[in-house]
Amino acid sequence: MLKSSFVKINLIVLLLIMSSIMMAQENKNAVLAENLKWSERTALTILNTYPKASQIDGTKKPKWDYKMGLVLFAFEKLYQKTNHKKYFNYIKEYADELIDAQGNITDYNIKDYNIDCVNPGKLLFNLYDQTKDNRYKKVIEQLRAQIESQPRTASGGFWHKGIYPNQMWIDGLYMAEPFYTQYTVRYEKGKALDDIAQQFELAQNHLVDQKTALVYQAWDESKEIAWANPETGTSPTIWGRAIGWYMMALVETLDYYPKTNPNFKKLAGYLNQIAKSVVEHKSATGLWYQVADKPDLKDNYLESSCSAMIIYSLAKGADKGYISSDYKKVAQKSFDAFIATFVKKDKNGEIVISNVSSSVGLGGKPFRDGTNQYYTNSKAKDNSSPALAAFLLSAIELKK
Repeated sequence: MLKSSFVKINLIVLLLIMSSIMMAQENKNAVLAENLKWSERTALTILNTYPKASQIDGTKKPKWDYKMGLVLFAFEKLYQKTNHKKYFNYIKEYADELIDAQGNITDYNIKDYNIDCVNPGKLLFNLYDQTKDNRYKKVIEQLRAQIESQPRTASGGFWHKGIYPNQMWIDGLYMAEPFYTQYTVRYEKGKALDDIAQQFELAQNHLVDQKTALVYQAWDESKEIAWANPETGTSPTIWGRAIGWYMMALVETLDYYPKTNPNFKKLAGYLNQIAKSVVEHKSATGLWYQVADKPDLKDNYLESSCSAMIIYSLAKGADKGYISSDYKKVAQKSFDAFIATFVKKDKNGEIVISNVSSSVGLGGKPFRDGTNQYYTNSKAKDNSSPALAAFLLSAIELKK
């Protein structure tokens, strides 16, 4: 009798597991509704592809990473628009997977001084406000401590990582400054606002190209690394996504920067300058190239992540009044071109965004020289996180 009961229990458990697997498979294979907005279609594509945010871009081991921070920042904005709890839960589940009971980040070491690690911290302000869970506040403080001790160039710019001495990378502004601004305004009465403005001023003075007013990816103040221009210290190429990082850094920092602060006008001026320049350098289609200032370069291609980042920044900047409202019309036209050029739906109604530049960098082993050819040889992918996140943000901003 006991053996029979045991067999029945095992059979029930097996049936429940099989039912759960079948339901998950059915959900994955469910066709998305035709009338969905682009923003929700993109979010559902991400949720179906990566049930856990820690899996984004096929990541095998959970990692505190800027890619997750970028995508989940877009989810936070979508949650604020729709109030759909599944978007909030996706963010919270990631934070809870990476932050332990004592409020420490898995595999995080402050002594790496990796400025990318600051980026996901932006998510914790709202999580803390919603839950009052002190673990989130503790991590916020850890990331603020990293900023405080982050190594700097001689003129005061944050090193991108401990392994890249004397180097400011343009994406570092996006990784650190929106978090840094929100923190100092909320908890320090704005005492670090001048330091934040200085980071952008250094980028403006050393990373902005004098001829095109577009930005290089990196600057070595010591001019010692092999990729650095011996006169200016900049890396050789004007990379499209670098422009996107810079513009997003500005619009998201300005969101928290007090308008009464004298530096607000200066930062808005930087955004106006880069906005004017990117519009002058857009292609006939209304999109932007991998090597942004050389459309005729051999093997150059229209690149989706930089195009989406620029569209989002123009739309948001115009909505917030940081730049002229005319840029909203530019963003709208480029958004339509983006869909026509890069976006397809698969058989389930999920989106596929093509022509996403793979991640590129400078220096390291093997040595990345940052030439035009290095960027054009960067293999394009489908649905990588920078394009998905920026397209989602632009769709929210344009009410799509």
